[in-house]
Amino acid sequence: MNFLLEEVQDIAVLRLKEQRLDSMIAPDLKAQLLVLLNNEKRNKIIVDLSQVGYADSSGLGALLFGLRQSREMGTVFILFGAQKRVLTLLQIAHLGDVLVNYPSEADAMQAMHKK
Repeated sequence: MNFLLEEVQDIAVLRLKEQRLDSMIAPDLKAQLLVLLNNEKRNKIIVDLSQVGYADSSGLGALLFGLRQSREMGTVFILFGAQKRVLTLLQIAHLGDVLVNYPSEADAMQAMHKK
């Protein structure tokens, strides 16, 4: 999986540098999310989906895995930048209210600072 991890203030921003979030990428994303979540200093994680043009059920499963693990550890987990195709999949799967996506990084950062 091609990604970039940035620390912005006290927030971990995981930038996916992939066009597809599918069964080939999902296991690596789960592993990376576990690494992030096992760092006790991190209690806020944002996943940047702005470069992801396609996601399948495996990709959504990886994001849901991150959300579940985050909740168990008391970590805030949100997304930003999901493109139309990915947003449509979230809506079809009735996950739009569960996997919170913000339109921009600035919106996501602002939301994180309120939590």
